[in-house]
Amino acid sequence: MSEQGDVRTDEPRPALKRKDNRAWWLVLPVVVSVAFTAVIPLMTVVNFSVQDVFSPVDRVFVGLEWFRSISRDPEVRAALVRTLLFSAQVLLLEIPLGVALAVVMPRRGVWVSVALVLVALPLLIPWNVVGTIWQIFARGDIGLGGWTINNVLGVNFNYTLDSTDAWITVLLMDVWHWTPLVALLAYAGLRSIPEPYFQAAQIDAASAWATFRHIQLPRLRGVLTIAVLLRFMDSFMIYTEPFVVTGGGPGNATSFLSILLSKIAVGQFDVGPAAAFSLLYFLLVQILCYVFFTVLTRSGR
Repeated sequence: MSEQGDVRTDEPRPALKRKDNRAWWLVLPVVVSVAFTAVIPLMTVVNFSVQDVFSPVDRVFVGLEWFRSISRDPEVRAALVRTLLFSAQVLLLEIPLGVALAVVMPRRGVWVSVALVLVALPLLIPWNVVGTIWQIFARGDIGLGGWTINNVLGVNFNYTLDSTDAWITVLLMDVWHWTPLVALLAYAGLRSIPEPYFQAAQIDAASAWATFRHIQLPRLRGVLTIAVLLRFMDSFMIYTEPFVVTGGGPGNATSFLSILLSKIAVGQFDVGPAAAFSLLYFLLVQILCYVFFTVLTRSGR
């Protein structure tokens, strides 16, 4: 016993447990793969973005000149506005249509599997094939959709000459292709709602709209947040489908940021401006991803 009454013990303190870092060896192949497939190409693009490349051995350092040129280019700004407008229209159409389709889909019985397969079919078609399908479908001479609009409805529809027709064709094509994704996500959210909620609604004689508004829609908030984020990001980076159907035309009516970048990099082979454009595009996507991640995490609290 000490003077303060404390009891001294001679038991040794347990040794600190050493951390086992061998698991990092399992991550090493992924790190090496990312370095060769992402980091090194990104650094190459950064190198080109600050140079004026005349040949593989002849280049001049220009600093941030290409970044200033791209940011002030009115064609790039117009493409950005078109891309944002297209993404907004996609969300306004696909989210309500997907939710409505999920609500009317059967929840039990043999028709559940049939409905899920039929709804998911457009998602299984490759993007370039979707563009080819709609390129033929919307033609006024041989396409069923274009011929019906011209001859049955009496509307002069030609997506190769009219910018509005081209925009509508690309928009409807995206709605047809990706609304099933929203429907499947919403359907999964609806199936997760416990059955007692619906039984209580029946006891209270709630209408179908009241059941949807007060039971189904609040439970779909998390699923719809994911659907909105996925569809916005995918529509913001859309390239293959409009490129196959319209090539960005007529004029620049359907020339989104991705198509304009492809024209600069491949069509004109302006390596420096294309590299600066791609980095600004990449930075914009990263900012949007950060905003989306913040919104998603806050909505999940």
